[in-house]
Amino acid sequence: MTIRHLKIFTEVADAGSMSLAAKRLHISQPSVSQAVAELERYYGIKLFERLSQKIYLTEEGELMLSFSRHILDSFDQMEEAVDHAAKKTILRIGCSVSVGTCLINDILDKAEQKNPACEIRVVVANSSDIEQAVLCNEVDLGIVEGIIKSKELLVTPVCEDELVVVCGKNHELARKKSVILQQLKGQNYISRESGSTQRNQIEKIFEDQGLLLKKTFCSTNTEAIKNAVIKGRGIAIFSKMVVEKECEEGKIVILPLEGITVKRNINMVIHRNKFVSAGIEMIKEILLEDTAYYFSPPHTL
Repeated sequence: MTIRHLKIFTEVADAGSMSLAAKRLHISQPSVSQAVAELERYYGIKLFERLSQKIYLTEEGELMLSFSRHILDSFDQMEEAVDHAAKKTILRIGCSVSVGTCLINDILDKAEQKNPACEIRVVVANSSDIEQAVLCNEVDLGIVEGIIKSKELLVTPVCEDELVVVCGKNHELARKKSVILQQLKGQNYISRESGSTQRNQIEKIFEDQGLLLKKTFCSTNTEAIKNAVIKGRGIAIFSKMVVEKECEEGKIVILPLEGITVKRNINMVIHRNKFVSAGIEMIKEILLEDTAYYFSPPHTL
């Protein structure tokens, strides 16, 4: 078994086709088939099921693919480290929307000061997508808030975030000194995306309490949700740091929910099999040095 075998196997898995993998690798299809067959014989397993002229990864194939990606990544990083004088170091960072909006530019500024030769590429998406990107080695590390599901990821808490319920300055609840959950019942709700209850602790509280809201506006765009809130379209849930500027300007009001404070960690995540490069270590140092981290458990009903 060689690196060549793993490269061919991984390309077949990604392409979903022997012929397409051969085309991408600029080799013949028989060479691709032979390499996969040699791997299967070597380990005594079936990597692909071949059904109706299509191929599908078996459970053993899925397991091998997870290791193959990281072996190939480690191999590439080894070659980069050996030849670093001739190549520019590239670091891929994935971050959630809140982090991408409020924190990442300060992190990048400090990284550029520490290592100007390091080229950093940033992807901003929701936390679930970034978690998956780290697992698939599409990014080298993630900076996300909330709950990390995968046991394959190493999680380092770096700072604390608070979730808040907000409304526009002219909303009927805007001048309340205290708001109980039942006062939110039936309110128009501007949601970031569907299916986010598992990561949004306030939505989970609403669900547990049987509190029904009217989902009248849904967007993946933070600014679109802010503008809808400002225009009085309904209430929304935000990271406190994301709406800090609008709150200072008096455009958005944080509702003081009685007895409820929901805080969550912002975490740096990497795959447990990932080679910790100098670039990853640099970002970790920046995060731990420059963000004050306080552990305080969230208060829930």
